[in-house]
Amino acid sequence: MEKTEIIKSKILDRHALERNLAFWRFRARKIVFTNGCFDILHRGHVEYLSQARDKGDILIVGLNTDASVRRLKGANRPVNPQEARAMVLASLFFVDAVVLFDEDTPYELIKTVQPDVLVKGADYQPESIVGYDIVTAKGGTVETVALVEGFSTTGILSEP
Repeated sequence: MEKTEIIKSKILDRHALERNLAFWRFRARKIVFTNGCFDILHRGHVEYLSQARDKGDILIVGLNTDASVRRLKGANRPVNPQEARAMVLASLFFVDAVVLFDEDTPYELIKTVQPDVLVKGADYQPESIVGYDIVTAKGGTVETVALVEGFSTTGILSEP
């Protein structure tokens, strides 16, 4: 299989996600979930995602669709379309799956994934993270990762 095909194979729809989840659970893999817009991938994103992956065996990234990003960030966002953002994320060796979601929050996707570990940035309190109730009810953990100071898509876009 060519490298581009390997990358594309990591971008899953909900049906493919459920098949992969069944396989990973059968293999007793610890599943980590995180989400975001990941509009312009930068060092902060890479460190955040790699640290999230360190918390388990499989890293699933929920990616906001273009429509979802516009509702959250405004009419001028995203800079990169969802297909491009998904390809860049899937190209990271420590990302096992990328799944698009169109809602404003990944709550329904988290219900499907039922991760063992839910990860967000340390700018959140664990109890306020969307999906906290789902993950903790099944005995999973909700963890935060320190953000890399000075790196944000909004900051990059506001530079002169």
